[in-house]
Amino acid sequence: MGNQLLKLARPRISVAIATYNEEKNIGPCLESVKHLADEVVIVDGSSTDRTVGIAKKYGVKVIVTTNPPIFHLNKQKAIDKCQGDWILQLDADERVTPALRAEILPISNQQSAPRSGIPLRGTISNQPVAYYIPRKNYFLGKWLRKGGQYPDYVIRFFERSKAYLPCKSVHEQMRVKGEVGYLKSHLEHYTAPIFSRYLTNANRYTSLTAREMKRQKIPISLLTVLKYLWLKPLAVFISLYFRHKGFIDGWRGFIFALFSGLHYPWAFVKYWRMKR
Repeated sequence: MGNQLLKLARPRISVAIATYNEEKNIGPCLESVKHLADEVVIVDGSSTDRTVGIAKKYGVKVIVTTNPPIFHLNKQKAIDKCQGDWILQLDADERVTPALRAEILPISNQQSAPRSGIPLRGTISNQPVAYYIPRKNYFLGKWLRKGGQYPDYVIRFFERSKAYLPCKSVHEQMRVKGEVGYLKSHLEHYTAPIFSRYLTNANRYTSLTAREMKRQKIPISLLTVLKYLWLKPLAVFISLYFRHKGFIDGWRGFIFALFSGLHYPWAFVKYWRMKR
């Protein structure tokens, strides 16, 4: 990959990744894009494991910085450092499938305008400058087909300077300056291969929700206690497990729906402690 990058005056496709302690994921992630990316930029939040060392073996650009609570800040830093005509933003626990690679390449080939003199695709009326990609979310070793988890559309492939992350919420979507299209092929997301990783992620997300509650100055009252400790978690569980048919995914669907609902009391208790 490193030798290939030197052949291009300007990359056609850049891959932007933010990492923190992803030694088990970064290798497979980079393997999945080695026949796609002309450039890979990784912004690492001072990992304490072998993430940086593994990444450097692939000859990619690695920038080591701090690890902010809102992880999208480092994602945006990686995006800002990319030089490609198109940018594919990935998480370390995601994999580009061969089918997705085959769908992305023709789009970027049409967009090789800066070196060929052909007008950029995004300058043509109604042509997408960014694309939603459907994700397959794997939970405890199996793809979740129901529970509102598929297709999990995320904007990840876009023209440089045409999309950005607001960096205000952990689950926010890209903001796009132009038309947005849809790709058909999947991005595989191995979010929680084991339950301990799921709990680690959940702990981080609930802390962010607690900070957002603090910013909004939500009062501690009988009504908010009832809302966040009982009503909201129950509503989320019923929605994911019954309305979105999470029960079809068996015990994994039940665990996912249950802990998705428990996000709110977990976050509310953290917020309550902040106010004491």
